[in-house]
Amino acid sequence: MSENSTARPLPIVVVGAGPVGLAAAAHLIEQGLDPLVLEAGPAAGTAVRQWGHVRLFSPWDEVVDLAAVRLLAPTGWRRPDGSAYPTGADWADRYLQPLADVLGDRVRCNTRVTGVARAGRDRIVDAGRSEQPWTVHVSTADGAEERLAARAVIDASGTWSTPNPLGADGLPALGERAASDRISYRIPDLTDPAVRARYAGRRTAVVGTGASAFTALAQLAALAQEENGTHAVWVLRRGVTGSTYGGGEADRLPARGALGLRAKAAVEAGHASTLTAFRTAAVEGADGRVVLISEDGRRSEPLDEVVVLTGLRPDLSFLSEVRLGLDERLQAPAALAPLIDPNQHSCGTVYPHGAAVLSHPDGEVYLVGMKSYGRAPTFLAMTGYEQVRSVAAALAGDHEAAARVELTLPETGVCGGAGLFDRPDAERAGGGGCCSVPAAPQLITLGAAAERGGSPSGCC
Repeated sequence: MSENSTARPLPIVVVGAGPVGLAAAAHLIEQGLDPLVLEAGPAAGTAVRQWGHVRLFSPWDEVVDLAAVRLLAPTGWRRPDGSAYPTGADWADRYLQPLADVLGDRVRCNTRVTGVARAGRDRIVDAGRSEQPWTVHVSTADGAEERLAARAVIDASGTWSTPNPLGADGLPALGERAASDRISYRIPDLTDPAVRARYAGRRTAVVGTGASAFTALAQLAALAQEENGTHAVWVLRRGVTGSTYGGGEADRLPARGALGLRAKAAVEAGHASTLTAFRTAAVEGADGRVVLISEDGRRSEPLDEVVVLTGLRPDLSFLSEVRLGLDERLQAPAALAPLIDPNQHSCGTVYPHGAAVLSHPDGEVYLVGMKSYGRAPTFLAMTGYEQVRSVAAALAGDHEAAARVELTLPETGVCGGAGLFDRPDAERAGGGGCCSVPAAPQLITLGAAAERGGSPSGCC
């Protein structure tokens, strides 16, 4: 067990040394607070490195945090060209690792958080709860266990480790585990010869409709142009509508819009076919291949590989003793959920928010970054940077700065109104579908109504 000197204020533990976790540390330092970043992997940005072959659809200017830049500046760090688009590997090597190096011993790698609780209090105990510090249980790579005392906890551990399964009901499809040798939950790295050989000349199902699915379809289409017999089968739980391919040329992030256009081109060129309104219930083996079976009994053609890109979900297991106020559907903070609920918003547009929206009943514990969105999609790095700026201000006692959330965020350029299921009536309803979004990004200042969870833009 770690001993903490009573003469020194307890640190604020940040879980995860990814982009938002490291930005949180930078903002805490600017506020005169002491962060301790705990990273389960061997280096900063471990999760980002696992998709290092994928190019971001946001340019450098939108994936570096300003407090982090200020911390890096005295070291001679050279800021990348703001208009260029990094890969995940670029992001990790040229920004995240230098930032972790500057933070020094404030970042501990190979340290996995296994539990968080109020010291001496499980989640049912009220007496003296708010006066107790946090205790953070960790395990290290060599199997050692520690308990660290903390004043507050900022969970920026993301959702990368918990991808959604193939099954349309949120659980693994029947036979999904048995066919695990044919199923992947990541965008394949076709620059790796072994991975390329796995998909070349084969028929691969790509399940999902977001940017990751678009990327996989585009890459498989490029492979099809070089390797005969390569074909993608795009499995959509919805039908194909005007918004299926995203915002296209109207997207305020051009590279994001281009991903959808590349997916559309793959279908139009015949390198990918579509299997629509197909909600997978089972996977069956067939002569060394697999067949997907939908809830209505339809069967796919025999497939060599399946790439499941149906989103991610938060790992809440180590927070079981924390009193969290989460939306029952999204597993996002209850005040944030109405702003990002895909049942209501098919726009893919995000809205800025701060510490008040991210707060929980237990106090001084925050879920930030991708994890704050729970199961909702469309998270942007700069949303996370604004979150931690506000949270750091709140922890420092500067409540005016914490409430002053000002951020310009890009629109997707499309809003079909269909939510998670097909709703043709919404498509025909005219114009905005669920939302009436402005033509250009807006500068938004959250007031009291927005901090209570109302829509700050009047969109929905």
